[in-house]
Amino acid sequence: MRVTVLYSPAAREVLEWEVGVEPGATVAQAIERSGMALARPGLDWHRASVGVWGRKSGLDTVLREGDRVEIYRPLQVDPKLARRERFARQGARAAGLFAKTQVRGPRR
Repeated sequence: MRVTVLYSPAAREVLEWEVGVEPGATVAQAIERSGMALARPGLDWHRASVGVWGRKSGLDTVLREGDRVEIYRPLQVDPKLARRERFARQGARAAGLFAKTQVRGPRR
């Protein structure tokens, strides 16, 4: 059966391997078979988060025909912290519920 293994080392850069595995193969077996370890020797995929079709899963997850295995890189910035910093930069009047809205007079 055929599955695809993907890894994105940086924004707008995606490495993709199409792999043939036996029925009942796991995520770990697909990653090993892909040869990704040779292409990215510095990546410790045993400790990285992985998923199938955008849903986080474990290395022991059994794959089906056509599955897409994704290896996730760690976040550079905590999303909550980034939102707080963006809000602080923009100010209370320019963001979210407090954004300025245009007030119009009555229609004539």
